[in-house]
Amino acid sequence: MRARRLRTAGSGASAIAMSASFPRPSAIPAFLRSLVFAASLLAAVPSSAAEAILYTDVTLIDGTGAPARPGQDLLIEGERIVAVGAHGSLGERARTARTVPLPGRFVIPGLIDSHVHLATPPNRARAEAILRRQLYGGVTAVRDMADDLRAVGELARASLVGEIAAPDIYYAALMAGPPFFADPRVLAVTRGFAPGTAPWMQAIDAKTDLRLAVALARGTAATAIKIYADLPAERVAAITAEAHRQKLMIWAHSAVFPARPAQVIEAGADVISHVCYLAYEAQPVMLAAYEDRTPVDEALLAPTGDDPVVGRLYRMMRKQGTILDATGSLFVKFEAERKADSGKKPLRCSGARTIALTQQAWRAGIPISTGTDFVNPAGDPWPAVHAELLYLAHDVGMSPLAVIHSATLVGARAAGQDSDMGSIEPGKLANLVVLRADPLADIGNIGSIEMTVKRGREFRRADYVVLTAAELGDDD
Repeated sequence: MRARRLRTAGSGASAIAMSASFPRPSAIPAFLRSLVFAASLLAAVPSSAAEAILYTDVTLIDGTGAPARPGQDLLIEGERIVAVGAHGSLGERARTARTVPLPGRFVIPGLIDSHVHLATPPNRARAEAILRRQLYGGVTAVRDMADDLRAVGELARASLVGEIAAPDIYYAALMAGPPFFADPRVLAVTRGFAPGTAPWMQAIDAKTDLRLAVALARGTAATAIKIYADLPAERVAAITAEAHRQKLMIWAHSAVFPARPAQVIEAGADVISHVCYLAYEAQPVMLAAYEDRTPVDEALLAPTGDDPVVGRLYRMMRKQGTILDATGSLFVKFEAERKADSGKKPLRCSGARTIALTQQAWRAGIPISTGTDFVNPAGDPWPAVHAELLYLAHDVGMSPLAVIHSATLVGARAAGQDSDMGSIEPGKLANLVVLRADPLADIGNIGSIEMTVKRGREFRRADYVVLTAAELGDDD
């Protein structure tokens, strides 16, 4: 599977491996050369002295999809898991560790939100407040889906070195066709650059030197390029091929307009976002531009059961190992809000159709990650990803074990980080969540968090203070 095979050149604030394909230094803006240098220094900094911690007698749900294993011990040294085994079986190495008895507790891997926006526009205080809520709510990694990467890169660095309480952040540089760059959001995230010229948000047309454009995106320490809007199929394919050549992932909208979903999938996108947009494949005439927000004509889809047109897309995705970042709870949530306020414009799909498309994806064997694309309001004690877990369990009908797999190992694959996170196995990062109640009995028990452990560091839920409106900037 492509998403599993590809090893990215940039991972948040991690080091960038320069290659012969990278352009000469004079072709890269000075601030990007500084970021590359700083990232390489960061990678060289040794970790602090590794404390050994033994968590004992837990019921382990390891994230792989395997059944729960009661009576397990976990040995952590520094940032890493070094051993997992039956209670009392880990030997001398475990006897010298600080022991944390956890009988009756359930341990899962850290959750991953595969669709967030942290800096549109940049607001450091707001972003830190959101990230803190995510971490204390069990989230140990996120995929930022294109923002002002000057701000996001600094947040990623601060999280990685422990300056702020936050999940690890893996992020995308955006590419789109020229029409998109009249969007006011572009101005908010590229101040100091003419629209379409910032290395993290580039306008692409037939004249673009894609080798240089991808290299500039890569120089931001991005994990991926997000293919967003207003690009024909041949340009989507060309960007994807060059990004993969330079060892970057492709995170794309499932329809790029005028590129159809089938063309985005065929191009080789590693992850596609928004299950709703797949329904545009059934349109006889594709929308010519992203800016045309005409909703899907749901009458063109099968009224019940699996839709054959979407089914062909899922067969393509399964063959290629494409991951679906469904963001389903967003559409269901908006539908409920619209019923309460008829003045709201409709989204591209109804909540019911979004559920049906996600159910079909699950039946087709498509790996589904847990992305949100929204932020819970101040006063809500939990991060938005909990709503996506509930959506997959209650609306889509996935088992709690499958939902946890989606929220952990599938999310890690979506971020290109499954060799380091997403499951509880020796050698991986010590990212885990301790629960007081069984999430397999009820996925809602994800809310019984006792503590989150991120890179071996403990964050106890009792220490969390619920966000205020002022912290989220909602006190206008």
